[in-house]
Amino acid sequence: MAKDFVAWLIRIVCGIRLLPREKLPRTPAIYFANHSSHLDFATIWAALPKEVRAHTRPVAGRDYWGKTKFRRRVAGDFFNAVLIERQRVTVASNPLEPMLAALDAGSSLIVFPEGTRSPDGAIHEFKSGLHHLARARPTVPLVPIYLQNLSRILPKGDFLPVPILGSLVVGEPMQLQAAEEKTAFLARAREAVVSLAKV
Repeated sequence: MAKDFVAWLIRIVCGIRLLPREKLPRTPAIYFANHSSHLDFATIWAALPKEVRAHTRPVAGRDYWGKTKFRRRVAGDFFNAVLIERQRVTVASNPLEPMLAALDAGSSLIVFPEGTRSPDGAIHEFKSGLHHLARARPTVPLVPIYLQNLSRILPKGDFLPVPILGSLVVGEPMQLQAAEEKTAFLARAREAVVSLAKV
């Protein structure tokens, strides 16, 4: 009940509508979007129908969301986020492993291929993580999402949202094509998000 209320509140604050179930894959999926605000993963999570939301886990950097007890509780206990290592990546802390484990357990993921928040609102080049996921689990649908105005609703360093309407647009699922090179795939995935800005 608490999560349903929070999801409703996030949709109200950000001006985002609940996504229709028929627009989303029936199987576990990887939702990938542009990244400009700490509201991003919460907004995508809140826009998902309840039954999809219950099995969808945001992927977040351990260096930020694991830094304090409060952040750990928000990311881990409430959103059931997959916290990954971004700073000191080793074989033992390979960020791909917990994401693949979540997919294999039946969860969907919310990822941000830019790797960090965009400082200027532009959609920057995608890092290789999305390609690694797609190559490791080629049958999992990749769903592009474009988020607008969330960095204005909650600017970096602020804690209270500004009353500005945001938007969330979902594109058609895509997959890694046979023999598609990493650079071409990442460019195509980025363009899938960029093109939604024009919808």
